[in-house]
Amino acid sequence: MRKPGFDAARFGAVKRSHTTRTTLGERGETVATPEAPPADRIEEHDGDVTYIRTDRDLPPVAIIDRSPITAKHKAIFATVAVLGAVAWAMIAFFRGETVNAVWFVIAAICTYVIGFRFYARLIEMKIVRPRDDNATPAELFENGTDYMPTDRRVLFGHHFAAIAGAGPLVGPVLAMQMGYLPGTIWIIIGAVVAGCVQDYLVLSISVRRRGRSLGQMARDELGVVGGVAAIVGVLVIMVILLAVLALVVVNALAESPWGVFSIAMTIPIAIFMGLYLRFFRPGRVSEVSLIGVALLLLAVISGGWVAETSWGADWFTLSKVTLSWCIIIYGLAASVLPVWFLLAPRDYLSTFMKVGTIALLAVGILIAQPVMQAPAISQFAASGTGPVFAGSLFPFLFITIACGALSGFHALISSGTTPKLLEKESQMRLIGYGGMLTESFVAIMALVTAAILNQHLYFAINAPTAATGTTAQTAADYVNGLGLSGQPITAQEITAAAEGVGEHSIVSRTGGAPTLAFGMSEVLHQVFGGASLKAFWYHFAIMFEALFILTTVDAGTRVARFMLSDSLGNLGWPLKKLRNPSWRAGAWACSIIVVAAWGSILLMGVTDPLGGINTLFPLFGIANQLLAAIALTVVTVVVIKRGLVKWAWIPGVPLLWDLAVTMTASFQKIFSGDPKVGYWTQHSQYVAAKDAGKSAFGAAKNPDQIDAVIRNTFIQGTLSVVFAVLVLIVFLAGVVVALRALRGAGPALALDEEVPSRTFAPSGLIATPAEKEVQKQWDALPGAHSRPHATSGGTGQH
Repeated sequence: MRKPGFDAARFGAVKRSHTTRTTLGERGETVATPEAPPADRIEEHDGDVTYIRTDRDLPPVAIIDRSPITAKHKAIFATVAVLGAVAWAMIAFFRGETVNAVWFVIAAICTYVIGFRFYARLIEMKIVRPRDDNATPAELFENGTDYMPTDRRVLFGHHFAAIAGAGPLVGPVLAMQMGYLPGTIWIIIGAVVAGCVQDYLVLSISVRRRGRSLGQMARDELGVVGGVAAIVGVLVIMVILLAVLALVVVNALAESPWGVFSIAMTIPIAIFMGLYLRFFRPGRVSEVSLIGVALLLLAVISGGWVAETSWGADWFTLSKVTLSWCIIIYGLAASVLPVWFLLAPRDYLSTFMKVGTIALLAVGILIAQPVMQAPAISQFAASGTGPVFAGSLFPFLFITIACGALSGFHALISSGTTPKLLEKESQMRLIGYGGMLTESFVAIMALVTAAILNQHLYFAINAPTAATGTTAQTAADYVNGLGLSGQPITAQEITAAAEGVGEHSIVSRTGGAPTLAFGMSEVLHQVFGGASLKAFWYHFAIMFEALFILTTVDAGTRVARFMLSDSLGNLGWPLKKLRNPSWRAGAWACSIIVVAAWGSILLMGVTDPLGGINTLFPLFGIANQLLAAIALTVVTVVVIKRGLVKWAWIPGVPLLWDLAVTMTASFQKIFSGDPKVGYWTQHSQYVAAKDAGKSAFGAAKNPDQIDAVIRNTFIQGTLSVVFAVLVLIVFLAGVVVALRALRGAGPALALDEEVPSRTFAPSGLIATPAEKEVQKQWDALPGAHSRPHATSGGTGQH
């Protein structure tokens, strides 16, 4: 079956090496068309399908399918839209325990289907306009290390594994403090119109610029001032993000031999997969996937057995400091080793665990049909006095959810590793837009697991120790005094809940991860295994979360190395050589600098007497959203400079919303007089307590902890000011460049010369009949398996 509605208008741009003229496209847009057919572009027509060759002696390298959407497909999409509307009505207009969690799954999936089929296609046709007859950076600069055409299925797994970190798991759980309705709307709708748009467009811009990093693209498009501010901001924010992600992993795995063993085993399994695809069985992606999944499940199951042995407990029970050094060493190795050897296969392997677990959870919800215990909108949404995090619904709900709907970190992946591995431009919609939709679904599943819990128990788990005390009785007394709906909880019920998942206590297990694990075990044990397996599902979920986050650390380190190389290369000779991706000495040097930066902050965090998460995590949400503002500014400016002003609202509206959220949050964090919200207010109170000679104050129980709070709040307050100023500079620079472009002045787009492609690969997750036929032609060429990119198993041919 051909792809319905696949339009040639998205192939409007042509090679700049040929004479062009400007005409009006089929839908009224301005497009570039050739004065004469370029010699290296040969079109062959077969009904609604056009085949494009760039070499008469080779099969086609691109397919354009103009088949109109069929009546059958129209009926299917209409049914999906109606079902989604019904689900949204159930979520929005029914209150209390009458809302079934199944409606959240249905609303999310239906919205994603419509968004991907229609809104993403609109963006593809009007803005991106992919050209599969042009070579991607992976094809042009293939070096077997950083640049390498990779099978779209493997790359989707790598991209999703790289972008899906702590945010979609932890953020929605913490945001449940406000009720389920605001978070649900933002996670689903925000992803479709903001997060997916950013990821897709940043990927498309980077691919057209040889895979340049976000900071370098900002410098090229916004000028020196805006570019330098963006580069500095991106690098500093990136270091903070990586340190926070690594710290979450350390907190989840410390003193857990089961989790450490299972996750450690993913490294040799990934190396085996990389060698298998490259040397033993090139192109056999499905085959190695089955082997990898089987080995991964074996590692998970055997982890429980190893943890119960004396030698397993001795070898794999690691302290936080030891575990931190292990992650630092792993991050360095993943950054410099060839991408096919460790990074891509491990992330691909992790995706099976991630997607498989979330799919299992979705099936569990559909079967168990739990009801929502949380209110649609809680009392804390307006008061801003919630115990989980301080602040009102606007802006802190959006800051807390972070990656579940819009994430600046994704822009770094979309301009880091992914564009250097992409086979064809037409795959960008699947990987960029589709990858973010998948992460949004993860966030919805996380929100549901928190909303189905008894709300007294939810706050007993997530409120800080200073509020709940250290016992089940003090926790019960505290949460019963919050004015929550439903029956009060007893100390015996809290203790029984902990024992049910094999824990001594779940009081004040803050950070979101334990709540998500508890909610997952609550659903899965009802469907798979009964009460006897509830503890297994809880610990399985804890390990799943650690694996989920660690894959973001390794890809993020590699991306930060790319950014640092680009940034230092701007300083000229001899540092200009750093922009050569094949210079291994430069790659090692930049990797060591990046790992040393986030590693030192990580070690500071794990040795902090109050817990480093208190210092770093509040910065994570704001920094992440400010990074998204930088990315959306660059994207909007590029769209305007291309002359697509009519469509600048697509990235422009999310940009203005994100700026409103982040600047409001930054202002409150810097200037608020409430010590629970304002960094500097809290800082001044602890400084005054120290000057008064107090040995304990607030959450600090001794003078060392008072000093730690003073240091932490100073770091938080200072970085909040720096981040906000840098982002404002980038935005204002973007406004100036955009206004100059509208007047026909200013610098041109920083595009690289287009080079004809000499490879072929399908565009969608499942190849169409026309794509399969062309693939057979490539496979039939002499020496097809030794010829780069000749088959769809991209990772396998290199």
